[in-house]
Amino acid sequence: MPWIQNYTPIGDSLGMSALVAAVPLVVIFVCLAVIRMKAHLAGLLAVASAFAIAVTVWGMPAPLAGLAFGQGAAFGLFPVFYIVLTTLFLYNITVKGGQFEIIRASLAGLTADRRIQALLIAFCFGAFIEGAAGFGTPVAIAGATLVGLGFRPLYAAGVCLVANTAPVAFGAIGIPIVALSAVMGYDDVGLMKLSQAVGHQLPFLSVIIPFYVIVMMVGFKKAMEVMPAILVCGITFALAQFATASYLGPYLPDITASLAAMIALVLLLRVWQPKDNFDGIVKSILF
Repeated sequence: MPWIQNYTPIGDSLGMSALVAAVPLVVIFVCLAVIRMKAHLAGLLAVASAFAIAVTVWGMPAPLAGLAFGQGAAFGLFPVFYIVLTTLFLYNITVKGGQFEIIRASLAGLTADRRIQALLIAFCFGAFIEGAAGFGTPVAIAGATLVGLGFRPLYAAGVCLVANTAPVAFGAIGIPIVALSAVMGYDDVGLMKLSQAVGHQLPFLSVIIPFYVIVMMVGFKKAMEVMPAILVCGITFALAQFATASYLGPYLPDITASLAAMIALVLLLRVWQPKDNFDGIVKSILF
């Protein structure tokens, strides 16, 4: 007999049940942020709490909970861990071989303006890395690139985190969409419809994020000075993201959108440059 999950086991209350279901998340956050426990130990405690809650509160059969744990662990290793591992391996090769310095110099050589650098690296380059790997690598790699250009480390990380809002839904070759499709039991047709649903909503955010990043960095007035770059970057990214998610599926929207936005921004810089080149130290209200 298949096991049917009861979504409100705590007094038929969705709110109380949700609070109990959040216990594993609280466990891992407390272990990592408060106790500062090693990640693998914090993960084991979170898994143990999730297993205990599933069996005792939700009434899930223990063998089935064990199988669910095995399936989740396997999915975490392949493809999630595999994608991150190979991306970091490729990144280390480019650093050791000197190619990463060429990439950084090429991006920095396009403009000395900090605002345009943020669009190119934090938004476009970060979105490309998000599409290829995801799981924190965009902040690490794009943030390190900004630090190499003179941004403060905490500030660079904050800028990259905010810029990563737009591409994260299709990160790591569409893992969030693919994983949700697998959980819902969708076939390829259902996966495509899910990709289209996300692709029809996310572009509106993708247009706004570049503007928000620059406003966060330098304020509204100085953001308006680079509005052509913001509009070209955001609109190109959004259109490419929409088209790819709608007609090709969830695997490549970040890759195609980031490349399209980067090419469009580079072409714009060949015929337009900010009137006042902002190359000083950025004083953000947040960092």
